[in-house]
Amino acid sequence: MRPIRATAPRLLPPLLLAAAALACNGAAGKTKDDAATGGPGGGGPPAMPVEVVVARSDTVVDAILATGQIEAMQSVELRPEIEGRIAGILVREGTPVAKGAPLFKVDDAELRAQVARAEAERDLARQSLTRTKDLLEQKASSQSELERAEATARSTEANLQLLRVRLDRTVVRAPFAGVVGERLVSLGDYVTTDTPLMSVQTVSPQRAAFQVPERYADQLKVGQQVTFRVAALPGRQFVGRVDFVDPLVQLPGRTITVKAAVPNPKRELQAGMFIEVRLATAMRPQAVVIAEDAVLPIQGANFVWVVADGKATRRQVELGVRTPGLVEARSGVEAGEEVVVGGQERLAEGAPVNAKVLDRSRPAAGEVETADAAAVKDSGK
Repeated sequence: MRPIRATAPRLLPPLLLAAAALACNGAAGKTKDDAATGGPGGGGPPAMPVEVVVARSDTVVDAILATGQIEAMQSVELRPEIEGRIAGILVREGTPVAKGAPLFKVDDAELRAQVARAEAERDLARQSLTRTKDLLEQKASSQSELERAEATARSTEANLQLLRVRLDRTVVRAPFAGVVGERLVSLGDYVTTDTPLMSVQTVSPQRAAFQVPERYADQLKVGQQVTFRVAALPGRQFVGRVDFVDPLVQLPGRTITVKAAVPNPKRELQAGMFIEVRLATAMRPQAVVIAEDAVLPIQGANFVWVVADGKATRRQVELGVRTPGLVEARSGVEAGEEVVVGGQERLAEGAPVNAKVLDRSRPAAGEVETADAAAVKDSGK
């Protein structure tokens, strides 16, 4: 049996050993550097691309939205004060009239005859009073007869004045300056004190009447500015001032009636027109306004991502007045800061970002409303 000989291990060539050592050292160094820098290129995590809009200072207005209608400042449905037949129609429908202008004439033949008789009775009573005074001076009459003659004279005079008033009221006159409406009677109709003849209403100024929920009672004041649009006049905006706030809350809706006087020199606003009203309650000229799509509602609170020193930070904000595309930030953001509007879902606190600033046009002035204005508007319908 042959003895087993131990063989010596075969040695690698020196060049191969050196190359292997260099490769191991290079791999170890590269792994260590990458772990320290977070990427093969070094310099920290890559910046996240985001879109931002700069918060700016602007004037905002707290407002209440509601719906209502146009009302005449004064409106009346005329009725005659004397019964009789219509003897004259003295005005055309739809024409403007001055205060006291005659509109209708009721037949007055009977009243004129009564006035003539009352004048004769008054004259007779005056003559009787004169004779009684003369007789009393001659001791041919008593004091009681004089008193009776004086009472008769006063009575006949009063009766005459009453009949003259009734005669004057056979002419129906405009109680104030305005425009007459539709005529409801014709020539020859017999009318009573309950018969409507025609309406008269003022046209300038008019009134914008609307209702707001009672929760805004402490914000309603005489003198506040009201702007509104009329459905029948698209593209037009009208301005008025509150001149009446109802002290009573109307049931069952629990709303408060508000009315505003509106100039109407061209008679464009007609009673009964439907309007959409905006009642300004407060103004802040230096408010901070941010893009509405920057706001992230989370668990009942509102947050935004702000870029500061090239990094993202999340802040809680309190919101106020809204306008299409914009919202007031009452706290949490300062004017001039960059607020993220695109790419928020990839951000983390302190993450580096590569911000692209967007330029968004400013909305038309005056188109602002409170955060719950939609609910107010619905309640006013």
